[in-house]
Amino acid sequence: MKRIWSSLFADTEGAPFLIRRLVLENARDYAWRYALAFVFMGLVAACTAASAWIMKDVINEVFLERDATTVVLIAAFVLFIFTMKGAATYGQQVVLGQIGNAIIARTQSRLFHAITRQDVGFFETSGIGDLGTRLSHNATAARTALDLVVTAVGRDLLTVVALVAVMVVQDPLMSLIALVIMPPAIIIIAGLVRRVRRVAKTQFVSLTRILSIAQETISGIRVVKAFAVEDRLRAEMDAAVADVELRANKITRLSARTSPVMETLGGAAIALVILYGGYSVIERGGDPGAFFAFITALLLAYDPSRRLARLNVNLSAHMVGIRLMYDILDRVPGETDEALPSADETVTAGAVRFDDVTFHYGEVPALEGLDFTARAGEVTALVGPSGAGKSTVFALIERFYDPTSGRVLVDGADVRDRPLEALRGRIALVSQDTFLFDISVRDNISIGRPTASDEEIFQAAREANAHDFILALEDGYDTRVGEGGGRLSGGQRQRVAIARAILRDAPLLLLDEATSALDSESEAKIQSALANLMRGRTTIVIAHRLATVREANQIVVMDRGRVIERGTHAELFAHGGLYKRLCDLQFAEGGSSPA
Repeated sequence: MKRIWSSLFADTEGAPFLIRRLVLENARDYAWRYALAFVFMGLVAACTAASAWIMKDVINEVFLERDATTVVLIAAFVLFIFTMKGAATYGQQVVLGQIGNAIIARTQSRLFHAITRQDVGFFETSGIGDLGTRLSHNATAARTALDLVVTAVGRDLLTVVALVAVMVVQDPLMSLIALVIMPPAIIIIAGLVRRVRRVAKTQFVSLTRILSIAQETISGIRVVKAFAVEDRLRAEMDAAVADVELRANKITRLSARTSPVMETLGGAAIALVILYGGYSVIERGGDPGAFFAFITALLLAYDPSRRLARLNVNLSAHMVGIRLMYDILDRVPGETDEALPSADETVTAGAVRFDDVTFHYGEVPALEGLDFTARAGEVTALVGPSGAGKSTVFALIERFYDPTSGRVLVDGADVRDRPLEALRGRIALVSQDTFLFDISVRDNISIGRPTASDEEIFQAAREANAHDFILALEDGYDTRVGEGGGRLSGGQRQRVAIARAILRDAPLLLLDEATSALDSESEAKIQSALANLMRGRTTIVIAHRLATVREANQIVVMDRGRVIERGTHAELFAHGGLYKRLCDLQFAEGGSSPA
C-alpha cells in the first residue's frame, strides 16, 4: 500500500501530486470553513439516502398495508428531508463560493508577488499575454480544481456511499450486479483524461496569444492606426480566437463522451437489476418495497457517480493552468538580498566604478572588459553609436542584471553586496522611454519620495518646468495621467519624470537624454534645473545629442561594449577619434559648430 501511495504522488507534474499540494497549502487557512462545508455536504448525502430508504415504506404502506395515517407521516417526513437537503445545499454552495473567491484572491496575490521578485531578464523572456493569463486563468484553475475535488469527495462520494449502503442493506446480490459497470467505465475514462490533458496544453498557448495581441494593439494603437494594420491584427486575433474555440470544443466533446459511456453502462446495470429484482419479487415472493427502495437508491446514485466518473476528465482541463501557476511560485527569485548588509550601509557619495566588466545577453556580448570610473560629485557622459552598451551600463548599476564577470562598484562596494532596496533608493533614473502609472500627477511625482509634502512636490515640478501645465490640467495635480501616461504629451510625461527624479534627491543620478522630448524653450529651463540638481552629485548621462554634454567633467566614448576614448569635450575633439567623427556628423546635420 505504501508503494502504491508513493508512486501515486511521485510525478510532480501529475494531477494527484498537484491536487495534494493545493489541498495542503489551503487546508490550514480554510480548515473550519471546509469542515462546515463537509457538514452541509454530509447532510445532503444523508437526506438523499433517506429519500431512497423511505421508498420501501411508501410502497409497502400505500400499496400493501393501505394505512392512511402512516402515509401522512411518511409524506411529512419526505417534506422534511427535501427541505433539509435544500438548506444544506444552500449552505454548502455559499461556504464553498466564499472559500473559492478567497483562494482566487490569495493565489493572484501570491503570483503577483512572485512575479515582481523576478529580475528584468525574466520579463524580457516572458510575454505580457503569458503573465496575464497566468494571473487570471491559473488562479481560477486552482479554485475550480479545489471545488471539483471538495464537492466530489464531500458531496458526490458521500452520497454514493450512503446510497450504496442503502442498496446493500436491501439486497447485497443486486448491489454486486449494479457495480459490474465500474471496470469498463474506469478504462474508458482514463483514455479520455489523457486526450483532454494534451488538448488543454495547446489551448493555454492560444489563450496567451489572444491577450498578447490585445495588449500590443492597445499599447501601440497610434502605430496601428498610422500604418493601417488593423486588418492584419484582426486576422491574427480571429485566428487565435478560432483556435481557442476549436480546442474548447474538443475538450467539450471529450468531456461529454463520459455521458453516453455512463448512460449506456448505467442503463445496462439498471436493466440487470430490474431483471433480477423483478424475478425475485415475482417468482420468489421478495419485498416489493425493498425492491423499489433499491431501484430508487440506484437511480439517485447515478448522477453523483457520473460526476465522479467525469472528475478526472474535468480536472485534467485545469491541470495545465495549475502546473504553470506553480512554475511561477516555485521559481527562484531573480533578485535576492540574502546575507547582505543592513540598509544603513548604503550609497552616500555615489561614485561608480566598472572594474573589467563583461556582460552577455544570453550568447550575445554587450560589454567586453569595460573599465571606467564616474567620480563622486562629477558629471560623466556616455557616448557612442547605437549598440555600444550604454543602456547596459545603467542596467548593471541599478542591478537589473549582474555582470557575467568583473565588478560594478558604487562607493567602493560591489552592488551585489548591497541591499537592492537601499541601493535603488539612492539612485534617480530618468529614461528616454518615460513611463508613468495610471494614477494622479501628484502620485506619479511622489513615487520619487513617498513622504514628500505637497510643497516639495510642487517645487520639484517647478524646477522641472512642469508646474504650469499641471495646473492647467482638468484636476490639476489630482489629474489621472492614463495608462502609461497616455493622456499627457511626450514632453509633459518627460517633465513629470524629471520632477520625480528631482524630488528623489538621490546622490546618484542616471539620465538617459532626459530632455530629448522637450522643445527648445523647455529644454533650456530643464537644463538649468538639471545643472543645479547635478551640482555635488554623481551624474551619469547617456548622451545622444552631443551638444548637451560639452560641459561634462568626463566623456566616456564606448563602442562594441568597450571604452575606446575618455576625456573632456575639448580633449576628445582635439584627439580626432570616434568622438570627433560623431560630433562632425551630428553638428553638420544640425548646422552648428562642434567646437
